[in-house]
Amino acid sequence: MSTSSNVPPVSPDPIFELGAGFMAAKQLFAAVELGLFEKLAEPRTLDQLVAALSIPRRTARICVDAMVAVGLVRREQDHYVNGPEAQAFLSGQGAADLRPWARFWNRISYGAWQDLDQTLRTGVAAHAGRKLTPEQEELFSRGVAAITAGAANALATKYDLARHQRVLDLGGGTGSFLTAMLARHPRLSATLFEQPATAEIARNVLAGTPHGAKIEIVSGDLFMSPIPTGHDLVLLANVIHYFPPAKNLEILRRIRGALDPHARVLLVDFWMNATHSEPVFGALMAGEFAVLLAEGDVYSLDEGRAWLADSGLRAVEHLPLAGPVSCLIAEAM
Repeated sequence: MSTSSNVPPVSPDPIFELGAGFMAAKQLFAAVELGLFEKLAEPRTLDQLVAALSIPRRTARICVDAMVAVGLVRREQDHYVNGPEAQAFLSGQGAADLRPWARFWNRISYGAWQDLDQTLRTGVAAHAGRKLTPEQEELFSRGVAAITAGAANALATKYDLARHQRVLDLGGGTGSFLTAMLARHPRLSATLFEQPATAEIARNVLAGTPHGAKIEIVSGDLFMSPIPTGHDLVLLANVIHYFPPAKNLEILRRIRGALDPHARVLLVDFWMNATHSEPVFGALMAGEFAVLLAEGDVYSLDEGRAWLADSGLRAVEHLPLAGPVSCLIAEAM
C-alpha cells in the first residue's frame, strides 16, 4: 500500500530564499553606504528622506522599502524610522557600530565571492595576496574590529582576567580585544603584536581611545620575529583561520617557547564541531577565507586541542563568546 499521500509536499521556497540572500545583503550594504540608517534615527517621510540622502525618489523608496521588508526599518503611516537593531548597530548612535563591517564586506569581500566557484574548483584562492591600498587596509582593519566587537566584549566579561597582570595580543589588529579588556580591568598591562602596516593603523586608531596609551605596540612577523615575553596571558584571536594546520602548530610552538610559567593562552576563533558543519556561520565563513586567504580554513575543537597537545600546551576549557565565536583556553603542561 502506498504511503506517498502521507508525505509532506516538498517546497522549493528554502532554496529560493537562500539564493536571494545576496540581494538582501547588497540592499543592506547599499543602505549603509548611502547613510540611510543615520537619517532614520528620527522618523522621516519619504520626501524628507529623499532630501536628506540627495538621491532620486524612486531609488530612495526601493532602498527604504527593502529595509522595511527585512525588518531593519519600521514604517509608521507615512513615516519611516529605524527598528531597534538598526538604531543600536547601524545608526552611529548606539553603543556598537557595525557600519565599518558592512563597508568592509561590501567593498572588499562581496566582489571576491564572485570567484568562489573558481576557488573551490582549483583550490587556489582567487584573491589571496592582492595588494590593498592604504584606504582598503584601514577599511579592512576597522571592519574586522567591528565584526569582532561582540566577541571581544564577551571575552572581557566572561573570562576571569583578574588572575592576570600582563596580556599579549598576537595579531590583534587594531587592539579591539585589548581595549575591551582594559575597559573592565584597567590595571592590566597590554602589548599588541602586529605586522608593520597594521601596527601603524592600530597606533592611529588607539590614539583616540581612552585606553590606547596603555597599550604597547610591537611590530613584527608571527613566524619570524621573537614573540614578546614576560606576559601571563597570550591572546590569539581570529588568527588560526588564516593558516593550515602545520603553520598553526608552528605558531603554538612558538608561543609555548615564549610562555611564562603558569601563563595561559586564549585561542578565539570559529571553533567548529567535528564535521565542520556547526556553527552554520562558521561553515559559511570558510568560503570567505577560501577566496581571500591563500590557506585559510575553519577548524574543529578536536583539531585545536590536538595542536595544543603537540605544542606542549593543555586545553583546559572551551568558553562560548558571542554568536559563532568561542574561546579555547590552554595552559602549559
